[in-house]
Amino acid sequence: MVNKPLVFDFNTAQSKPENIKHPDGYCPFCDVDHLENILAKEDDRIWLVNKFRTLEDTLQTVLIESSDHNGGPSTYSVEQNRKVFEFAFRCWHQMIASNKYASVVMYKNFGPLSGGSLRHPHFQIVGLNHYDVYQNVGVRNFNGVEVSKNEDRQITLSTDPIIGFVEINIAISNEKKIDNLADAVQAIIKYLLKDYMHGTMTSYNLFFYKIYSKFYCKIVPRYATSPYYVGYKIAQVQNMPRLEEIAEDIRHQLS
Repeated sequence: MVNKPLVFDFNTAQSKPENIKHPDGYCPFCDVDHLENILAKEDDRIWLVNKFRTLEDTLQTVLIESSDHNGGPSTYSVEQNRKVFEFAFRCWHQMIASNKYASVVMYKNFGPLSGGSLRHPHFQIVGLNHYDVYQNVGVRNFNGVEVSKNEDRQITLSTDPIIGFVEINIAISNEKKIDNLADAVQAIIKYLLKDYMHGTMTSYNLFFYKIYSKFYCKIVPRYATSPYYVGYKIAQVQNMPRLEEIAEDIRHQLS
């Protein structure tokens, strides 16, 4: 069966708080005493049901990474970043293992072009009742220019991206290798925010996938979406010399 579009609840979205474009706006994730429907806690990491559920036929949850409103992978210590990823993967796996959903997505927004509304660092974990995301995404979207490979993890730049232009993929063979994934994500995000495109990038997404026996993280720098994709679903990819240049830059960050 072909997936149908997810249905968006406009009225619920109207009441959502926002503090990316308005930094002084109310932050519900800082107001911990008033959080409800908490599913799990670990130190200052909190997993809870999303209060503003804008998608029908889903269970939307939020994972607050830290009590630091301005935190994120680029500012965490290595140890803290690893703990965030370990906690997130446990929560994601719990929803997958429940077998209640056709698929369970986990992703992270950062910055004004990422699709997010709150600056406070968080992941979103969403159970889709009848939508199989793996009809849309396959292993081919993670193949491409090899950046780095060892027994713990593999990093590539997509030559068949989902949306383009640059999609950086990190693959691990099992959940015991999460720390290797977390370390690579942290190094790459620091590169993207500081050096990629001369430091002009303000937004990115992290997307997570479980395909066969592997776990993947796709890092996508975000700019205005190409009209070729918006109008025709045509992804674009950087030419091979540029991909090789970016791959070499990332190798330096990992060394």
